[in-house]
Amino acid sequence: MGRPGATDMSTRPAVDWYFDVISPYAYLQAERLGEVDAVADVRCVPILFAGLLERWGQKGPAEIAPKRRFTYRQFVWQAARRGLDPKIPPAHPFNPLKLLRLAIALDAKREAVLDIFRFVWRDGLSTDDPSSWKLLCDRLGVPDADARIAAPEVKARLRDNGEEATTRGVFGVPTFVTTDGEVFWGEDATPMLLDYLAGAPVFRSTVMQGANDLPMAAQRIPITR
Repeated sequence: MGRPGATDMSTRPAVDWYFDVISPYAYLQAERLGEVDAVADVRCVPILFAGLLERWGQKGPAEIAPKRRFTYRQFVWQAARRGLDPKIPPAHPFNPLKLLRLAIALDAKREAVLDIFRFVWRDGLSTDDPSSWKLLCDRLGVPDADARIAAPEVKARLRDNGEEATTRGVFGVPTFVTTDGEVFWGEDATPMLLDYLAGAPVFRSTVMQGANDLPMAAQRIPITR
């Protein structure tokens, strides 16, 4: 992959942020997008996490019982540590399609995306409750939300976003992708992205090149039953 975008100081770097509101870690990163805004232009791209799992043949964290419990506990701890006053939604995993399509209908504008995340992970609400769904739509000023999220172009955009993400090597959410194709997966990769955009020498080091090209010495054999 290329060198950090910040090495060209004549232009401001741009990054794409792929997210699904089903991810508590995506919410945590959404609350700190301002750190990235300070050095780069961020485009928010809603995608369906389940589509990534299917594409790469993975299980989601919520599909592994011990990991599921740890994920929620770690989220609550991290959010509380940052003073975010978290709330867990009524059930998880849930179907995020309405929320993702609503974000797309609103052009994935930052304020709308953050409001949608907070609806789930700060307020602990669900689109399964009609009154909660109405509350969110009223908050966003979208009285015709049901019609807008049912539009064929909105549904197509979500599918296209997913195809774009997998083509660029996105395998999980949240993920930043730079214009030169570097992938930064996970909320905890935010400082790594910032260092990359700042042109940190480690990304041009021999050790990093070795990490890029590391061969496999063994491969797990799938278990069949």
